[in-house]
Amino acid sequence: MPTQIAAQMYGVREFTKTAADLAASFHRIRQIGFEAVQVSGIGPIDPKEVAKMLTDEGLICASTHIGWPRFLNERTAVIEQHKLWNCKHPAVGGVPWTDYASVEGLKRLCGEANEVGKDLAAAGMTFSYHNHNHELLKLDGHKTWLETFYENTDPRYVKAEIDVHWIQAGGGDPAQWVSKYPGRQPLLHLKDYVMSPDGKERRFAEIGQGNMNFPAILAAARQAKVEWYFIEQDDCYGRDPFESLRISLVNLHELGLK
Repeated sequence: MPTQIAAQMYGVREFTKTAADLAASFHRIRQIGFEAVQVSGIGPIDPKEVAKMLTDEGLICASTHIGWPRFLNERTAVIEQHKLWNCKHPAVGGVPWTDYASVEGLKRLCGEANEVGKDLAAAGMTFSYHNHNHELLKLDGHKTWLETFYENTDPRYVKAEIDVHWIQAGGGDPAQWVSKYPGRQPLLHLKDYVMSPDGKERRFAEIGQGNMNFPAILAAARQAKVEWYFIEQDDCYGRDPFESLRISLVNLHELGLK
């Protein structure tokens, strides 16, 4: 593998709504120094066009974020799309929370996720679940929703795509959470966390410019055998998001991740 670091496209979503904009964004990302991306948040663009753009820029589609309804209702098309992009790691960025937040909803989701993951595994792919902070809700006063989800899904079919920023935002220890699932995390989301100048607001930040303990997180990730590390920044607060990607990439290299 030439690299383990990829750009999560959600951070540049305002520049990916048309085919021309997406092609230009892929080009900028490649020029920054990325060799891989996680496709997410793009406009209604023909998958064949996207495949050609990736090839033209020499970019690997390391993973995607696909909407949960498509996994439930269009699984064959999802599999074919990922074969077209030579992508082995489809993932879901989240599920409709009100449908699955309860004990009963979570039980239903576990069954659905196992079925999705089983079908993707049969096609030579993995299926990963990406968390936010609300999944750290404690349903029974002891275990979190997210722990219960992973305990009640088959690790052969349902993988963990831990987002370290959202774990910390939910009150968890990111390195500890990464350590929970060795061998079950092909994908990891990296983003930093800082307070606003007035101290009243949690903000996203470029990796290395916030308060996250990245040496501990990366050490845990190596032990857990993470395959792909994705740089994501949901909001850049006026800074060019491509520049934010560049800063995070440079800082990750300085932390020893290539």
